[in-house]
Amino acid sequence: MDKRVMFDFEIYFTNGGSIKGEDFRLDINGEDISDKELADYIVADMHLLMVGQTKILHKEILHEKHKRQHIDVKIENEVFIDLSHVIESGLITYKGLPAPIICDYLSREDSKKFYEEGTEFQIGKIEMVSNTGTYIDCPFHRFENGKDLSEIGLESFADLEGIVIRVPYKETLEITADHLKNYEVRNRAVLINTGWDEHWNTDNYYTDHPYLTKDAAEYLRDCSVKLVGIDSHNIDNTNGKSRPVHTTLLGAEILIVEHLCNLYLLPQEGFLFSAIPPKFKGVGTFPVRAMAKIAKAK
Repeated sequence: MDKRVMFDFEIYFTNGGSIKGEDFRLDINGEDISDKELADYIVADMHLLMVGQTKILHKEILHEKHKRQHIDVKIENEVFIDLSHVIESGLITYKGLPAPIICDYLSREDSKKFYEEGTEFQIGKIEMVSNTGTYIDCPFHRFENGKDLSEIGLESFADLEGIVIRVPYKETLEITADHLKNYEVRNRAVLINTGWDEHWNTDNYYTDHPYLTKDAAEYLRDCSVKLVGIDSHNIDNTNGKSRPVHTTLLGAEILIVEHLCNLYLLPQEGFLFSAIPPKFKGVGTFPVRAMAKIAKAK
């Protein structure tokens, strides 16, 4: 027997206002559905825009026949934009952390003794901390019992619908919730373009950098974003010992990508964002090749 869900809801919009509904019904797959998934269904079903916080109330699962079918839409004929910095031996990403050492474990010259003439190989050796280059944070980075890189599904790293919010560092270093309102952020990778990446690999990069405030992080959490990225030294204010943005976002299993670049090349919307790390156990942060896919103009 097909299952449907009946519920009340409250939906608040990032540009002001709200709507409420009672005894709303939707088709579901499986035996149950979470409040988050249910909110996503109704937002898509009603074609709502600028959705912020959502509340699901009085949820009840019903045995009823489905009324409609779900249709997936995919982008084809993409172009790719690289949003990652190059990692090289000696690069300092974060002051106080050691630079990576990149060298030969087996050089091409030394490999000649193992293979026939004209056949050489190189095996590289890399020694580095996980916070190197453009990297992604998952909950284990902040919380002892949070999910590590091996426990996060690929759907959280790849092909996320993205949006760029531009807050130039020359106008402000402090990015508040007000800077993030009036945008379509729900279930998206929200990329904050400050332009700070122009200071990459210079002494200016590490101090007095753009960052999100606690209320900005709480706003994004309440809007159910999937990932937050920034082209700055840190998503938190590093002048002090507290890290409320990491705590808020990672506590809600919202991934963070820091040290992005080239965000100025992206449109505000209409792209898919990916930042995929290796599948390490016991690691909460690792470099990624962050990139965006954009549909080609016809």
